[in-house]
Amino acid sequence: MSESPSSIAALRRLVASGTTTQADPRPLDAWRRSGLARAQLHEMYAADAADGPAAIGFAVALALAAEALPVLWLRTERDEATTGRLHATGLAELGLPPDALLLVLVPDDDTALRVAADAARCAGLGTLLLESRGRGAGLDLTVTRRLMLAAETSGVTVFSVRVGVAVVPSAAATRWGIAACPSTALAADAPGLPAFDVECLRRRGGPAGMRERVEWNRDDRCFDRPHRAPSSVDDGTPVAGAGLPLAAGGPAAGRSPAPVRRAR
Repeated sequence: MSESPSSIAALRRLVASGTTTQADPRPLDAWRRSGLARAQLHEMYAADAADGPAAIGFAVALALAAEALPVLWLRTERDEATTGRLHATGLAELGLPPDALLLVLVPDDDTALRVAADAARCAGLGTLLLESRGRGAGLDLTVTRRLMLAAETSGVTVFSVRVGVAVVPSAAATRWGIAACPSTALAADAPGLPAFDVECLRRRGGPAGMRERVEWNRDDRCFDRPHRAPSSVDDGTPVAGAGLPLAAGGPAAGRSPAPVRRAR
């Protein structure tokens, strides 16, 4: 495989998990043959505080595309009170079935970390989604190493979604910067597919820096390049693996994604 592919091809290689035979025809199976590994810790940073739903949606759709279900979603009571309850209809539109989600509310960040450590060792889960805001979560090198070791042992994929905090060093296998962006209208000006900007900020043992604007195809559980997005190289293959439960014209519409500071 070429060492200088388009960023869309790089995303296709990075965002994948599991193994299948080369004869598998489905886009999801092709997605799963290489890339972002299951049973690892991966981080999603919101490019701006308003991009929190985008970063969370990215993590949810990664779990869907990897078929890493059920999802245990861990959040604090403070976040629940500040941002509101999860919107069941929006999650269904994203493609997450209600019987595949277990929501756990804890009183504070310290409790969240203790529960996350236990959940990451529970082999019955497909994905642990740890939602945190600000610096209070305490996700330092020591804590993230423990989460990584637990994930590797149990087979659970751990997504740490960070909102309202600068990037800090961690033991995560990959780190992503996520920002919402306007979608492309469908025929007859129908609302477009959820759209977002994604940047690979860090990839352990591999190159980072890939950046791409993509749309989430719920039916095929894959990324598609927006119809009007510029493209230097495109082999026509969908890019599978993530998406955002965002409406067009939201707080990020009409602006460029905010930069996310990198850290080792």
